[in-house]
Amino acid sequence: MRFQRFAFAAMSFACTAAMAAEPITPPWGKESNLGEKMMMEATSVCTDGKGHYVALTPDDEDINAVLYYGNEKQLVQVPHPGPYTSPTSFLDPRFFNKGANPNFRGIDWRVMSSVEIDRKERTCALTCGEKKIPLTMLDGEPASELLRKATFLPNPQKFAPYALLRDTKGAYYFVDRGFHEAEKKNYRVFIGPRGNLKAQKMTNVISDSEGEIFSTRRGDLRLLLDKAKPALWIENKKRRLELRQVPVEENLPLIYNELGVYEGARLGTPCDDQ
Repeated sequence: MRFQRFAFAAMSFACTAAMAAEPITPPWGKESNLGEKMMMEATSVCTDGKGHYVALTPDDEDINAVLYYGNEKQLVQVPHPGPYTSPTSFLDPRFFNKGANPNFRGIDWRVMSSVEIDRKERTCALTCGEKKIPLTMLDGEPASELLRKATFLPNPQKFAPYALLRDTKGAYYFVDRGFHEAEKKNYRVFIGPRGNLKAQKMTNVISDSEGEIFSTRRGDLRLLLDKAKPALWIENKKRRLELRQVPVEENLPLIYNELGVYEGARLGTPCDDQ
């Protein structure tokens, strides 16, 4: 039987959080050749006039367009949500568009936002849920100067939702894990009523073919891979509480806007300052 056990030291996020993000290299590198220079000069930069900027690289035969957001000093990479989406679309559940398609090719477009950039007409606009913000495209030299001076960084998100459960009294049990690939074995558990979930002191994580157990000083949260069976919260090895699993993907607005876990967190999207 496949069995994995992760010691608490391995899953602790303390060291990760303390480390400053290392700069990343933009697609045009150091403009060391004509191709890189053309890539940088073809990158569109738009602003809201309030010190916030979005930058979109051109499509290339080998490199898909990349979207960045930030200010004149730092630009962070905006995560691409996956197949069947344009490079200008991004996930931001803090903003909800109730009129959008809830399931188009497996994507809930109600929690998607986007930047609209028309390179030919030189127009830009930002859409955050149902809110639309006009942007202005910078001319060539000011755009190039900003791109040369800015530091490019990976997306600042530390954690992403993993599991959500609820007991019969309305208390939520929430699990998230590291956002970036190298940190996906870093887990956290939060418990409490809506808007006031508290982080639990983690002690261990066990994962095998039957499911997962997230151990905290207060108790164990047991998730089963068989969704037909109830998850369990076990406290002091005596008190066993059955929990109802709440689908994460269908409840992203609840998780980001109402649980309180991500209150004030920046997602590294153009909607961060809206």
